[in-house]
Amino acid sequence: MRYRKLGRSGLRVSELALGTMTFGGKDVFGNVGATDVAGAKRQIDMSVDAGVNLIDTANMYSGGAAEEILGQAIAGRRDQLLISSKVRLPMGDGPNEEGLSRHHILRQVEGSLRRLGTDYLDVYHVHQWDGLTPLEETMQTLDTLVRSGKVRYLGVSNYSGWQLMKALAVADLHGYERFVSNQIYYSLESRDAEYELVPVSLDQGLGIMVWSPLAGGLLTGKYRRDQQPGDGRHLTEWSEPPVRDEDKLYDTIDVIVDIASVHGSSPAQVSLAYLLAKPGVTTVIVGARRDEQLADNLGAVNVALTQEDIDRLDKVSAPDLIYPHWHQSLLVSSRFSEPDLAWHRPVR
Repeated sequence: MRYRKLGRSGLRVSELALGTMTFGGKDVFGNVGATDVAGAKRQIDMSVDAGVNLIDTANMYSGGAAEEILGQAIAGRRDQLLISSKVRLPMGDGPNEEGLSRHHILRQVEGSLRRLGTDYLDVYHVHQWDGLTPLEETMQTLDTLVRSGKVRYLGVSNYSGWQLMKALAVADLHGYERFVSNQIYYSLESRDAEYELVPVSLDQGLGIMVWSPLAGGLLTGKYRRDQQPGDGRHLTEWSEPPVRDEDKLYDTIDVIVDIASVHGSSPAQVSLAYLLAKPGVTTVIVGARRDEQLADNLGAVNVALTQEDIDRLDKVSAPDLIYPHWHQSLLVSSRFSEPDLAWHRPVR
């Protein structure tokens, strides 16, 4: 396991992190997994033995049950691990039970700390955009949490490029703590993040944490043109991520499987190793219903893709060159910066 600096912070995190969306299994999250405390302890032991030092959770996973299970599973070894949690999405039916208001953030951070059995969070992500709360209120509240010691570092998740830049501008204007982490969906199934979020992360010094790197299991090799699994979340009401081009997805999976056969690895390991080779990516979050799936994912750090492998994967999964990117590529590519090249350099 290698360790990478999280953005412009001094925090070093393992290149694979353990995700906890499978913990609990309440409500819609039952489609993802239902790991109990005993199972969580096993998975954490496996991850720690492999060198993982970061565990990612969220207050709304299974209505708080995931945090409760995680808290019980790490009892007695909290200080050996980095814990990331999140705030924004609904935690009840009332008018103030969601969002990024001062009221909601302060109430939810206390709930997360209580459920986790800790007095601080290493990284606290805003889980989604809130277009109704002034950014000054959100960023000032987050800054207060860092100054109080309840949160060590701030992160953002699922913002668009303009929303992220606006939040950073507010932080810079008032001298508030900045985000150091950008947690995004990024996979060979969909590289939409490369349009804006990867370049802005590189430019602004945010380390990228990748969620759902296997596209909800689509990139594990069990989904093929002529073969569908008997189980899997895509056979349930869970629809993340949406598949917009099935032919392109299956073309990509074919290349993944071929490369995996050459390396003697699994398709999942190739898909994860590809992301670890991409600019700006600090850590890739892996989670699993079963221990054997987690063990396979953890083995991705031992897969060394060649440049030819990466080029093949870049080409087969390339997103459309949308405006203004095609126009810039035609006219101003001679003066591209490194953030520009994160999008324009890959083989297309």
